[in-house]
Amino acid sequence: MSWHLIWWLSDLAAGRRSRKLPPDIQATALRKLRMLNQARVLGDLRVPPANRLEALAGDRKGQHSIRINDQWRICFVWEKGGPTNVEIVD
Repeated sequence: MSWHLIWWLSDLAAGRRSRKLPPDIQATALRKLRMLNQARVLGDLRVPPANRLEALAGDRKGQHSIRINDQWRICFVWEKGGPTNVEIVD
């Protein structure tokens, strides 16, 4: 996972709120980041279906995403070792 998300993950895991994310999605974001970190292959992220795993196009070609909610998603590049270039975007 990208280093710039490590502090988000550690803050959220410790129960501290992030000012960069809306409070109502922080618990879900933490759960989804943990799923992403635990995935062994890209297909692991197809479950649960609410992740809505998708390959992205356009300026994000080569990336995939899973949904936090209808507005927010986690974008990443999947490589042999797992996810890289992870970011949370709206």
